[in-house]
Amino acid sequence: MTASNTHHIFKKNAPEPVKSPGRLSRLRPADVGASALLWGYAVIVLAPLTLVLFNTMRSSRDIFKSPVGLPTSINFDSYVRAWEEASFNTYFLNSLLITISAVFLATAVSALASYVLGRYYFTGSRVIFSYFLAGLMLPFRLAIVPLFLMLNSLGLVDNRFGLILVYAATGIPFSVFILSAFFRQLPDELGEAARIDGAGEFTIFARVMLPLVRPALATVTVFQFVPLWNDFFFPLVLLRSTSKWTLSVGMTRFFGEFQTDWSTLFAGLVITTLPLIILFLIATKQVIAGLTAGISK
Repeated sequence: MTASNTHHIFKKNAPEPVKSPGRLSRLRPADVGASALLWGYAVIVLAPLTLVLFNTMRSSRDIFKSPVGLPTSINFDSYVRAWEEASFNTYFLNSLLITISAVFLATAVSALASYVLGRYYFTGSRVIFSYFLAGLMLPFRLAIVPLFLMLNSLGLVDNRFGLILVYAATGIPFSVFILSAFFRQLPDELGEAARIDGAGEFTIFARVMLPLVRPALATVTVFQFVPLWNDFFFPLVLLRSTSKWTLSVGMTRFFGEFQTDWSTLFAGLVITTLPLIILFLIATKQVIAGLTAGISK
C-alpha cells in the first residue's frame, strides 16, 4: 500500500468536524423562561431600593406630595444630616469596629480549629467537634442572664470588647462546621509535598491549605457579618452608653427624632445597608474566583 493510498484511507475515515451551533440556537424555552423569572425577581427586589435612593435626594415636602417620583436635582444634604446631626458617624464606626473584629476573631479561631479537626484524627477529636456543633443547637440568647452576669463580673458590660467576644463566640460553631468539611476534602499529597520541602505545620496551614478554602472563608464571612451587623438584642442589653451604640440600636433613637423628616430617614437606611451590599459584591466575586481556580487546576 502506497503512502498516497494510506493518506486517502485516513482522510476518508476521519470524522467530520462538528460545527458548534450559534448562541441563539442553543437557547431553549426553559432557559428563556428561567431568565425572565430571574430578571423579573431582580426588578421587584431593586425597585424599592431604587425608590429609597431617589427619595434621599428629594425634600420631605416633595416626598409627601408624591412618594413615587424622581429627584429634580442631586442633593446630598439628607446624608449630611443623618451622618452628623443623627450621630450616624458614631453608630456606623461602632458597628464597623465591632462587626469586623468579631468576624475576624471568629474566622481565625475557626480556621485553626477546623484545620486540626478536619485533617487529623486523634483521641477525643470527635468529642471536640461535637462540642463545637453543640453551639448550633442551643440558642445563644437563652443564656443571656448568666452571660450578662459573667461579663459584668469581668467589667465587660458597656464595653465594645465584651460585645466582640460574644459575637465571635456565636459565629465559631457554624464556621467550624463549614471549614472543617472543606479542609477534610483537600488531598493529603499537598501537605506531604510541603513537608518534604521543609515547611512547618503552620506554614502548610497558612500558605498551602488556607488559600484553597477561599470559597468557604467567603461563605462564613458573609453568614457571620450580616446577622451581626443587623443584630439588635445583644447591643441593647450589653451597651448602655449612647457613644458605644451600634447602628441597630441607634436607629431606634434616629426614627424617634426624625420621624417627620423622610428624606433623612431614607438616607439613614441607605447608610445602614450600604456595607452589606458592598460585602455581597466582594464575597460573590471571591467565591466565583475560588471555584473557577479549583476547576482549572
